[in-house]
Amino acid sequence: MALFKTHAGNKPVLYARNGMIIAVLFAFALATLFPIYFMLISSFGDPIEAGAANYSLWPGKFTLASYQFFFDYSEHSYRWLLNSFVVAVCVTASNVAFASLAGYAFSKIRFKGRNVLFAILLCAMMIPYQVTQVPLYILVVNIFQIENTYTALIAPSLVTVYNIFLAKQFISTLPTEIIESAKVEGCSQFQIYIRIILPLSKTVMAVMAILTFMESWNTFFWPFLVTNTMDMQTIQVGLKNFRFANTTYFAPMMAGATISAVPMFILFFSLQKYFLEGVTVGAVKG
Repeated sequence: MALFKTHAGNKPVLYARNGMIIAVLFAFALATLFPIYFMLISSFGDPIEAGAANYSLWPGKFTLASYQFFFDYSEHSYRWLLNSFVVAVCVTASNVAFASLAGYAFSKIRFKGRNVLFAILLCAMMIPYQVTQVPLYILVVNIFQIENTYTALIAPSLVTVYNIFLAKQFISTLPTEIIESAKVEGCSQFQIYIRIILPLSKTVMAVMAILTFMESWNTFFWPFLVTNTMDMQTIQVGLKNFRFANTTYFAPMMAGATISAVPMFILFFSLQKYFLEGVTVGAVKG
């Protein structure tokens, strides 16, 4: 009876604690979703009200005129989306391919200097992204002279150290016995990679694809540096053209931002299953 009373007396405390946790999580969710809500609501505003100093949380009228204004404002609007799509797809495909190859080599193939080389790659992860932009810009613009091209936009991001590290850590968990059995059957290293490693690594490859596509699609600084004509700009760089010295086409800019966010939502929800598996991999054993 005493034990029952003790548990009964703890219920208000548990309810209060759970209510506090729910309130904190709700506040975090609201803070995360509010920018998306504001972007979406603002995109339905009137383009004529572009220079308004006050931005309301609910537009006076809902109209698609800002979306039409976005595409009619410049003949390069479609080209911005195409450039972003081409760059993001190429960078994502190259990262998934090269990072998985490197991850397989570092985790399952023994060669001289493997640990030293991997340690150097890990040290490279500690270098801030902004530090490498100046020497990289000099290489692209002054030495190779490939600025304002798809090569300049894609080549520096063909593979990242983070994706190599992610692939290496995942492939290290795969049983080595399967690879040894494949070698006994006469499979080459490339055949082992194609027929065994890739099918078993769908989870980590989906995670790499989502993260890399989002990073490439949303990046602004590097495309801004190496493009000098509007027809080669990506969507993130192109949106700055709606801002002028005296005014800003705010609603059309938000319409363009909303359009640019659609591919990321499609990619995430289409690969959500693999992404969640990749996030929780290793959390449960047995």
